Amino acid sequence: MEDTHSPAITLQGFSFQYAGAKEQALQDLDIKIEQGEMVLLCGSTGSGKSTLLRCLKRELAPHGQRSGTILFGGREQDQLEPLEAAGRIGFVLQDPDNGIVTDTVWHELAFGLENLGLPTAVIRRRVAETAHFFGIAPWYRRRVHELSGGQKQILNLASVMVMQPEILLLDEPTAQLDPIAAGEFLHALARIHRELGVTVILCEHRMEEILPMADSVLYLEAGRAIFRGTPRSFAEFVLADPSHPFIPALPAACRLPGGRPLITVAQGREWIGENACRLACRKIVPETAPGEPVLSAKELWFQYDKGQPYVLRGVELTLHRGEILALVGGNGSGKSTALSVLCGLQRPARGRIKRAKGSRVALLVQQPRALFTCDTLREDLMTCAADEKAMLAQVSLFGLEPLLERNPYDLSGGEMQKAALCKLLLTGPDILLLDEPTKGLDAFAKAEIAALLRHLAGAGKAILLVTHDLEFAAANAHRCAMLFDGEVLCTQAAHGFFLGNMFYTTAVGRMTRGLVEGCVVEEDILWCGN
Repeated sequence: MEDTHSPAITLQGFSFQYAGAKEQALQDLDIKIEQGEMVLLCGSTGSGKSTLLRCLKRELAPHGQRSGTILFGGREQDQLEPLEAAGRIGFVLQDPDNGIVTDTVWHELAFGLENLGLPTAVIRRRVAETAHFFGIAPWYRRRVHELSGGQKQILNLASVMVMQPEILLLDEPTAQLDPIAAGEFLHALARIHRELGVTVILCEHRMEEILPMADSVLYLEAGRAIFRGTPRSFAEFVLADPSHPFIPALPAACRLPGGRPLITVAQGREWIGENACRLACRKIVPETAPGEPVLSAKELWFQYDKGQPYVLRGVELTLHRGEILALVGGNGSGKSTALSVLCGLQRPARGRIKRAKGSRVALLVQQPRALFTCDTLREDLMTCAADEKAMLAQVSLFGLEPLLERNPYDLSGGEMQKAALCKLLLTGPDILLLDEPTKGLDAFAKAEIAALLRHLAGAGKAILLVTHDLEFAAANAHRCAMLFDGEVLCTQAAHGFFLGNMFYTTAVGRMTRGLVEGCVVEEDILWCGN
């Protein structure tokens, strides 16, 4: 008999080591998660977050050696019947497409219930109420391939919740969503937690939105639980060490010089309003003139099939030597399509693409798993390297040495992203087209990638990156542009681009708007008084 007063999840001395790995991915974890609690699981890339989540979902557990105990409501994990475990513990993946198994919205909602063998009347009732709860009713009859990325991820969440799980595990569910779609997804998640009392464990790098939602934070380092406490106490824990690598990941409000850390944009605006007389915006230095054009597009039109709507409608774009150009826009707006057309994977219906003579183009696709075909990361990287010395030199830039003997498919999302970019650079490209290069990366890894991209641009490489990470784009791009309705709009210097936006802008931009004009990134805010 299960004890309803027991914690939802208990880990007792739990450790895990991947097959063939020298070090443990998880080490001696003793954790209790109460029923109805929302826990933010965070840590650096490769700290064991995804491994822990997958160990909690038996059907997705990685291959390797484990020790210790996992209890669900006082019962050991192995005591749960397969159907019980499948329905009781839900899991939402990072990639919206990886969680979808049918071709229509209504069938996706019904699929799990059909596998449980529930009566048709029960299935129809559950599907109907779930569709209403998540706002799916208007597109209930549509085919899945017609949905945007944000709609697909809402569908994934709904398809899990229609099973009425007690525990919901989410592994970076907004990593591939634009800021607007991510906000809608997190709003739905907050309702699930608040109104249904579901226990939620969420691994996510969007700390601005997530930290205020969570009841508690579990912070991992090298597979060990280093901190467990409230969001505010976690911010205090991190800020107590001025050199802590997680400081850049905290919400921008936490880093304001106001004493105790603030968590939300609203709290940050209140503090800035009270201290506006002591704050100013630094002088913005205009970007230097760009180098010569190395890639240009003129009047590009593209459709996937004749008779279908055009995805690109007269795209005009120029990329210069030594430049980082960021392209933003909503899910389904055509950003990834634009990259595939620019690099030659797709042929435009009309228009012209011009590249500098002799230039080499490399594309980092949104799903980097497709780049790996060998049994170990070492073998995979060697397929693009001139020799082992060159490979190891590139690997050291990304800190990938401990992962060389791992199967690429055992890497975390962030580790795979770094490995894919490493492999790409081994080909020696002049023009880099990067589709979501910071997806799945922690703040420290993002800083490393940012430094690398700036170094490459300084060496004359031209970089076009598609991203939903507005903070990264604002801090590192020379210019930004928005793709909307198949057209590239409002291309301008990054600072001016984000300063002119209300929705597609940074947390600092939202906090300071109307209070300290001209600020976009944290470094723009100057403290002028005591």
